[in-house]
Amino acid sequence: MVLEKINQVNDIKKIPPEEYEQLAEEIRQFLITKISQTGGHLASNLGVVELTMALHLCFDFPKDKVVWDVGHQSYTHKLLTGRKSGFDELRKYGGMSGFPKRKESDCDCFDTGHSSTSISAGIGLVAARDLCGGDEHVISVIGDGALTGGMAYEALNNASRLKKNFIIILNDNNMSIAENVGGMSEYLNGLRTNEVYTNFKSGVEQSLNRIPGGNHLANQLKKTKSGLKQLFIPGMFFEDMGVTYLGPVDGHDIDKLQEVLKKAKRVKGAVLVHVLTKKGKGFVPAERHPARFHGAEPFDIETGLPKNKRKKANYQDVFSTCMVKLGQRNEKVVAITAAMPDGTGLKRFKNIYPERFFDVGIAEEHAVTFAAGLAAGGMRPIFAVYSSFLQRAYDQVLHDVCIQNLPVVFAIDRAGLVGSDGETHQGIFDLSYLSSIPNMHIMAPKNKWELSDMLKFAVEFDGPIALRYPRGEAYDGLREFRHPIVYGKSEILYEEEDIALLAVGSMVKTAEVVRHRLKEIGYSCTLVNARFVKPIDTDVVKELAKDHRLIVTMEENVRSGGYGEKVRDYVQEQEIPVHVLTIALPDEYVEHGNVALLYEEVGIDAESVTKRIIEKYVTCPKEDGRR
Repeated sequence: MVLEKINQVNDIKKIPPEEYEQLAEEIRQFLITKISQTGGHLASNLGVVELTMALHLCFDFPKDKVVWDVGHQSYTHKLLTGRKSGFDELRKYGGMSGFPKRKESDCDCFDTGHSSTSISAGIGLVAARDLCGGDEHVISVIGDGALTGGMAYEALNNASRLKKNFIIILNDNNMSIAENVGGMSEYLNGLRTNEVYTNFKSGVEQSLNRIPGGNHLANQLKKTKSGLKQLFIPGMFFEDMGVTYLGPVDGHDIDKLQEVLKKAKRVKGAVLVHVLTKKGKGFVPAERHPARFHGAEPFDIETGLPKNKRKKANYQDVFSTCMVKLGQRNEKVVAITAAMPDGTGLKRFKNIYPERFFDVGIAEEHAVTFAAGLAAGGMRPIFAVYSSFLQRAYDQVLHDVCIQNLPVVFAIDRAGLVGSDGETHQGIFDLSYLSSIPNMHIMAPKNKWELSDMLKFAVEFDGPIALRYPRGEAYDGLREFRHPIVYGKSEILYEEEDIALLAVGSMVKTAEVVRHRLKEIGYSCTLVNARFVKPIDTDVVKELAKDHRLIVTMEENVRSGGYGEKVRDYVQEQEIPVHVLTIALPDEYVEHGNVALLYEEVGIDAESVTKRIIEKYVTCPKEDGRR
């Protein structure tokens, strides 16, 4: 096997050209086999095998630098840089990350995970290179989906102004920018990738600029040819920004890829290479359903079907059903997603109410202000977004929604620990960053029934409101407790004495387990479903303090700025005689791994919480006024 010869970076350069095609096939089979066992991002990686091979053939890593936008398509890069054995533990706790990590390899020059960051990071590396007198090449690889993010265009604008040597590769796996038209475009595109033409154009412009009035003549010449080319060449958009455009190029033809990459290395200034690829290439199920294999669970290679079929609905299913019902009842309800209709559960709403569904692309900042405009116009927008992605639109939430107190609903999916995608995707900060904003109101459901009730409440609420819920199977326990949602009020599930458990959202399930364990060893516990994180239910805190020696807050969010901190601050400010124990995530990033294992590592699993409560309770004296 050819792949057996690849054990460290640059080994690919020892492979004879006649074996490239075989190597590409073996890489695909390797990825399919490994990801079928571990899960991971399959379709995107199958689409960039030849492109990654060409990069490693044309550049010298780790001296040269490549930044992978989002980073989920970096598996072949990892394979070609000596990390073959790491695929056995891909995305597992303590194992290899599914994204580029500087701490993992010196061939990973920049950590990524979110979209549209690669060009900005690349420009920074370029500027640092030039300031330090280096001569390495810097390449940013960005997909056509990521190019819907505004940050990418801010970076392109900056790249053209800096006029530094920099290579951008546009991995277009959906031909979403534009299709070329006819034989004339083929001729012009061929001309664009021709080195003679590139040198000629540069020479003409330099010559004209040396003569009196030459600048004006050069500008007129550019305008004259620009109009014609705009009709035929999508790359003129980049040219007009001052970025040289090369392509489009077949992203599965290694010879053509090497040819265009070598030309790109010789271009002065920023250059964009437009590469056309097929997402999921080489695995029929992924080619037919690329979205399904974007982030795949372990699957059967023969059928492409998941090995572990879900038996119960997840929170996204519950949200999806409720959204359809809300859309039916209220014609003012509109749904917004930032390129995640499937992941957030909005696909059904899209199919039934297409005129009230808006996919704005990977553009969270725009999505929030767009929602604000809809709300100002009398609609009831619901923006469904992953917790980690809403971080990107903090200013818009504050400036465009909350200052105006507009009725925008934020349906915050993947709140809490999400597992295998790691630090960049854990939704553990939203309670903190949203709580700091005036006029923002925050809820968290304990189970699937409460998610539905809270969503109905939120649509009728006159102001900004967020509800956060976790990834995965929807908890259907505690169904007997379904009291009406009352603004700012919690829900008492079990009322006893000694210890009061005040749990937020997903932690109610854990708190119920903790309550049973404590009861078995002689401690009586009250269990309260917080429901609202902002405002906190100060009345229930005061009442609990009368009959309990210890109040324990539990949340799947970082401690700093979270629910527990608010309860503790209130108790201290009001000088309420009760001890408070905060159960929350530590002030650190949480790596990838199985969620249950991560719970144990950060100390929010039932066993760890029970132990901490007992340790705290025995140190709470009765004689200081507390029970």
